[in-house]
Amino acid sequence: MNERMKKPIPMPGQLHDEKIPQFHDSPMVRIRPDEKLEIHMMYPALGMENGYQECLLRKEAADMLAKAKELLPEGYRFVIWDAWRPFALQQELYTYYRDVIIEEFHLADKSPAEQAAFISQFVADPVADRVHPPAHTTGGAIDLTIAGPDGLLAMGTDFDAFTDRTETVWFETHDEDETVRNNRRLLYHIMTEAGFTNLASEWWHYETGDRNWSRVTGQPACYSGVFTPNEAEALII
Repeated sequence: MNERMKKPIPMPGQLHDEKIPQFHDSPMVRIRPDEKLEIHMMYPALGMENGYQECLLRKEAADMLAKAKELLPEGYRFVIWDAWRPFALQQELYTYYRDVIIEEFHLADKSPAEQAAFISQFVADPVADRVHPPAHTTGGAIDLTIAGPDGLLAMGTDFDAFTDRTETVWFETHDEDETVRNNRRLLYHIMTEAGFTNLASEWWHYETGDRNWSRVTGQPACYSGVFTPNEAEALII
């Protein structure tokens, strides 16, 4: 067993109040597949009209990902599902998943405000604010998992599932599946050792420099929203 699998994932801590952002110029990097990295951008594959095929990250996030790859056990690799996301895709996802969540959790009789608050636990509200943008529009967020010699590791839920089992620590507090618990530990400890923070509600979501990262670390967010493919392409080095 990998030593990281023996180390529990810590319970989420108290989040910090959001500080005034201190943005800096940071280029985008086009992420390429290699022996330790597969790229399967999910939203184009799911037929989303605004799904983006390229895998883009801010340079600092790309550097962290490169470090994380070196921490993988021999024969293991990352599989990326999503990274930078255009604002139009964020809007499309919110509209699509809003109806799914309302039906799944029987929210039809709730007020619009109550529905919005609940939905925000699963998908970010597409507020067109470059200073306070959805995480994936910054280029600092990445959704990924790990594959081993026999394929994708069991993580307990599908990507973008709507259940409390997606919480990163769920299998730490429910003595249900030791294999899933250990696989999540491996992903968590590799990514955080590389410098990322985790979104506690989604075992697959890691980030740096955005608002969620700011709330976890207490540091000001440093990436503004990049809303269109043209803007993203202009930043690529």
